[in-house]
Amino acid sequence: MQIAPFGVEQWMNEYETRCRHNLAETCCDSITVEELLQLSDQSPEHLHELLGMRLTYGAIEGSDRLRLAIAALYEHQTGKNTLVTHGAIGANQLVYLALVEPGDHVVSVVPSYQQHTSIPESLGANVTRVPLREEHGWQLDIDKLVAAITPGTKVVSLTNPNNPTGALLERPTLQTIADACERAGAWLLCDEVYRGIDQQGSGTTVSVVDLSDRAIAVGSMSKAFSLAGLRLGWIAGPAGLLHDVTIHRDYNTISVGMIDDHLASLALENAEAILGRNRALVRANLDTLAAWVDTESRVLWTRPQGGTVTLLRYDADLTSREFCVGLVEGAGSVMFTPGSALGMEGFVRVGFGNNSEVFDAGLPLVTEYLDTLS
Repeated sequence: MQIAPFGVEQWMNEYETRCRHNLAETCCDSITVEELLQLSDQSPEHLHELLGMRLTYGAIEGSDRLRLAIAALYEHQTGKNTLVTHGAIGANQLVYLALVEPGDHVVSVVPSYQQHTSIPESLGANVTRVPLREEHGWQLDIDKLVAAITPGTKVVSLTNPNNPTGALLERPTLQTIADACERAGAWLLCDEVYRGIDQQGSGTTVSVVDLSDRAIAVGSMSKAFSLAGLRLGWIAGPAGLLHDVTIHRDYNTISVGMIDDHLASLALENAEAILGRNRALVRANLDTLAAWVDTESRVLWTRPQGGTVTLLRYDADLTSREFCVGLVEGAGSVMFTPGSALGMEGFVRVGFGNNSEVFDAGLPLVTEYLDTLS
């Protein structure tokens, strides 16, 4: 099976450990095990539970405790409607493997995480891309999306909040999409790894899995929950769909690590404490970024509504990779992600979930870099 190189991951692999100020980071600032215990109102003695743990494979589909904690993130789901995976990246792949065959039709809203176009294409699907437009504030043209969904469509995929624009789809729009998928007999797959850290209100919009029996949600401990090192994600969806996914999962997963399962359970049982910490972080950082953009005439943007990432259009006669290489290899060593890695030439993607000290130190260095390009 041939598949396109994963642009973002290759860029991250090249520079993520070499930069001084990582403003490409897409996860909320990672927490330590000690901080996890504090946020969960647990003492260090809680870790003694791990000392007697036999490091076997553990529960194949994820422990009952973890699956119930995942289900609690949704309005109408149970533990039987969840399946634990190796990260959201593993979850997305498993869904496509279970659903898509050569010649199938897939509709994907772009820009998006590259999995949602490259994997179905590698499986022989015909992918229709429905683009978000800068001139429309990156808001989805719902009529174009619905028109792209036909009776032969197998999967419609979204990221919500959107990666990389930060645009957000609210309940009425999501319901319209779910209804269109139901009429066509299509599955709606929503990658919701940034769910829970929106910029307004409670910070958590509805999940598609609570709107339709043909909807599938993917989540992760990485972005909104600051625990990327667990490498743990999940799929929430109808039991029949999860059965089909499990057939493929048996070939590449068996189970997640027992310690990862345990710590993820603890975190999700205290989800609101972690999400509250991270909402405060991303909202403060986004205000800092907005103030910088307001004073920086060589950068344009549409302020994001959710998640931890946004696109900036820059004014310089450089490709986005040239721009980002110059920035990260220069004196400031500041890392952005080139838009070319996302199919968005002329833009850079900025992450605003990292700790505020890194963020505050990095932006003035970007201004200095832009000065050298004038």
